[in-house]
Amino acid sequence: MIRRTTIVTLLLCGLAVGKGYAQQEPLILGGELSNSAVTSVADVDEVIPRMKTLGLNTVLVPAYWEFLEPEEGKFDFTLIDRTVQRAREHQLKIVFLWFGAWKNSMSCYAPLWFKQDTKRFPRAYTAEGKPLEIASCFSEQVFQADNRAFGTLVQHLTETASDVVTMLQVENEIGMLESARDHSKLADEIYKKGVPQELLTYLKKHQKELHPWLRQRLTVNSQQSSWTSVFGDDIYTDEIFMAYYYAKYVGRLCETARRHTQIPLYVNAAMNSRGRQPGQYPSAGPLAHLIDLWHAGAPQLALLAPDIYDTGFKGWADRYALPNNRLFIPETRCCENSGARALYAFGEHHALGFSPFAIDQASPKETESVTKAYDLIRQLSHLPSSISHQTSYGLLFDQQDKERVLQDEGTVITCRHYYTLPWDARATDGSVWPEGGAILLQLAKDEYLLAGTGVVVSFATTDEKNFEEEKVLGEDGFVAEGSGNTSKTAKNVRFNGKRIGIGHVDEVEITEDGTLKYLRRHNGDQDHQGRHARISCDDWKILHIKLYHY
Repeated sequence: MIRRTTIVTLLLCGLAVGKGYAQQEPLILGGELSNSAVTSVADVDEVIPRMKTLGLNTVLVPAYWEFLEPEEGKFDFTLIDRTVQRAREHQLKIVFLWFGAWKNSMSCYAPLWFKQDTKRFPRAYTAEGKPLEIASCFSEQVFQADNRAFGTLVQHLTETASDVVTMLQVENEIGMLESARDHSKLADEIYKKGVPQELLTYLKKHQKELHPWLRQRLTVNSQQSSWTSVFGDDIYTDEIFMAYYYAKYVGRLCETARRHTQIPLYVNAAMNSRGRQPGQYPSAGPLAHLIDLWHAGAPQLALLAPDIYDTGFKGWADRYALPNNRLFIPETRCCENSGARALYAFGEHHALGFSPFAIDQASPKETESVTKAYDLIRQLSHLPSSISHQTSYGLLFDQQDKERVLQDEGTVITCRHYYTLPWDARATDGSVWPEGGAILLQLAKDEYLLAGTGVVVSFATTDEKNFEEEKVLGEDGFVAEGSGNTSKTAKNVRFNGKRIGIGHVDEVEITEDGTLKYLRRHNGDQDHQGRHARISCDDWKILHIKLYHY
């Protein structure tokens, strides 16, 4: 898909749009800390400065309810204030993650006084009557305790850290485990009342725009409004019920936050992957197929964000890059491929941000790709807004998904993994290919920037693309074995039309004033004598490509 935008909008700032407000923020070149990274002042003092050296501009940091309110009604901001102080000293922004009533489904970061008093703060139950380490979202007492702490935190941040805190995550990976929905007495009483009229009204009003999965299930029966009559009689109706009430709970927290701040609020989701059913994955979280339930229950949220750890990064990102949901990846596996994936997310989907998880515990080999990718994105952000015509693409390749063909105003752009070239031994020695990723930007007609690693890009007219034949190449880049003249020319097929040639491929840096600073020319072996532009899997570069026609 061709995605058009201005480069400044794409790479300099992101428009985080919520319901009823809009705010421009710099892109989040982020990293999320591991769960226990800031549970002491000493840990804060060690980890925050280190994040600056990795090239981040934003750190995603837990805000733990049990440390904020160790005794009921008594608040301690020591860890919060120290985090803000260290971030300010190192010119970093903070996204605080509210580990309140739930963290990864469980109520593990709730204070001990909350956990112990199950009469005041009841648990969710399975259908078999088993109590869970999950506070029930149907309890008003649970909500009031969580809401008081969250509201106190937001008010404090508004008063003391508005220059540092740019977003807030409300709870963390909400969802039911072991059961698709809460079967506590409180939950069952709500379930028996049927689908609320406000939800039915919302679904009718937005029926044409609903997620296809939900639209296919929906049967609005004017005579009945039970959950099964509206949504069907299976485990996914339990998930729909639970999603709406989780969203309603979060929406009320958002209303509290809105009394103090207008910064964007979001929720994150653990993926429904590997063929699991609701309850095997965290059921009813802010998943893509449930986005309408979350919009109905919590319209104040700026976005729903995926935590991507499974294979198939592009597919998961595609699910959340929706017309009504800006892509933001607050958690993803921190690995040697993270940098390539970041380039894809920003280039293809104009993501608001990208953030590998537990970056504080990652090895230098894993964080290196993040640092190098973020440096390229920063350079691209310096390009001037006066550039009036741009097209952007995100590229991401691996051993199975190694080619993408783009059509750009009559120019056929064939993009491949670097190891599709014949001369790197690692392409065929049984090694697992590192992922190649890049942002391809059109600066003007016949002029592009390619920024990334592990990719090769060739250009052709439609005429020559239709005329060309696939050839098996040897290690020298020419036909592997002579096998007689079987070309189209030998068969009296004549070429008609024009071709595209490479005028030059220049390696550049982009200065802070938006100037392309020439480093060296790649018109020899580096572009295979004008056949393509390429960046090896070991390099992170920006190439300026100028084409011509003949």
